[in-house]
Amino acid sequence: MRLRKMILLAGMCMILVAGSAAIVSAQGSMANVKEAMVMLKEKTSALGVAKIEEGSIFFGEIDMSGNFDIVDEVADSKICTATVFVKKGESFIRVATNVIKEGRRVIGTELDPAGAAYAAITKGEAYYGQVDILGKQYEAGYEPIKDASGNVIGVLYVGFKL
Repeated sequence: MRLRKMILLAGMCMILVAGSAAIVSAQGSMANVKEAMVMLKEKTSALGVAKIEEGSIFFGEIDMSGNFDIVDEVADSKICTATVFVKKGESFIRVATNVIKEGRRVIGTELDPAGAAYAAITKGEAYYGQVDILGKQYEAGYEPIKDASGNVIGVLYVGFKL
């Protein structure tokens, strides 16, 4: 009888420890997302003010369309995915990314207009939380890119696969 109680107690302790580890892990991953976003924002803003020219998004004089240097640098440093989207009409289109599908960068794909990130960005707000990207779950952050007048002209994204 005493052995059964000890086994039961040990099992309950293991469940508590596992649950606590999951909470710490989730908090740690969101901290990683925010840290990676800070890096992406610093690197893009260091290039200059964001603007749209001829349908492309620029930071200073650097056209981000097909320019993978910054997203790759952030991704390599933080072991995450990173993307720059440009606003076209009511859509946000990937122009620089290290998100890969079938061996190719998913340039030209759209931020899900039915998603929570889209809803926040269109209001000029950030979104942090879990998202589905091409069928895989990520802990992610999305921040609006604003021009000098405060208009949302694009999106910065970072994410960690769950």
